[in-house]
Amino acid sequence: MATNMKAVKQRIKSVQSTMQITKAMELVASSKLRKAKDRADTCRPYFHSLYETLEKISMENTDNASKYVSGIDNKKICYCMIAGDRGLAGGYNSNVFKRLEKASAGKEFAVLPIGKKAVEYCRKKGIEIVSEKYAEVADIGVGDCFTIANSLCRMYRDGEFGHVELCYTNFVTMLTQQTSVFPILPLRELADPDKERPVVKELMIYEPDSITVFDAIVPEYMAGFIYGAVCESIASELASRRNAMDAASKNAGEMIGKLNLYYNRARQANITQEITEIIAGSEGV
Repeated sequence: MATNMKAVKQRIKSVQSTMQITKAMELVASSKLRKAKDRADTCRPYFHSLYETLEKISMENTDNASKYVSGIDNKKICYCMIAGDRGLAGGYNSNVFKRLEKASAGKEFAVLPIGKKAVEYCRKKGIEIVSEKYAEVADIGVGDCFTIANSLCRMYRDGEFGHVELCYTNFVTMLTQQTSVFPILPLRELADPDKERPVVKELMIYEPDSITVFDAIVPEYMAGFIYGAVCESIASELASRRNAMDAASKNAGEMIGKLNLYYNRARQANITQEITEIIAGSEGV
């Protein structure tokens, strides 16, 4: 009995130590989440405006001469996948990977991973990796997003890929994050087929020509698109980690309560047994 009580006491101390760690990680995630959420909220109107603008361009386009609109004769897809740098974030990373697997099923594709977990996943699955330069999603800035966009656009124009799609996690609320995959290139895939195409009149003169101007603008839009997705993903990762650590702390608290109850019952039974033995011994005397 004494050995059993000692094991329970050690178990309580172990769970208490784990609870201190999960509580500290929850507080760290909460402090970082405020800043990440503010940045995501600031970028969201810009993100949606970019999407609507690109959709409008694809709807109102009257000239399919640009490769960004007409498309490339290549079925291969490049997924720009944004995941986290660390684990212990609930189902955040696994949900992104499952979403990618579902979207890429039966297709020829490669991945440009952003985040350590994305790089590790691609290596483990043997997926073709476009570049491993962006393994730290926390270090991704606006300049990096422009570099990524220009690289993807260059490879698209060179015919290495016929499609470019973005896979990331959208921050909805503190408790809800949704994974999403949607096309970026070619632009005609952004257009809603159910919407009626407006009648567009050519009223502008571009220098040197409209195709050159259009091709120069698209990478700029795409960079803003990627940056908005990075901000949403970072906020989603921190929210998911905070929720996971909060749940772990609560579970640890419940486990400590049960172990304390078991320990007190065992201790009471031990004391009762000792008293019984003393009384029995005194009666024998």
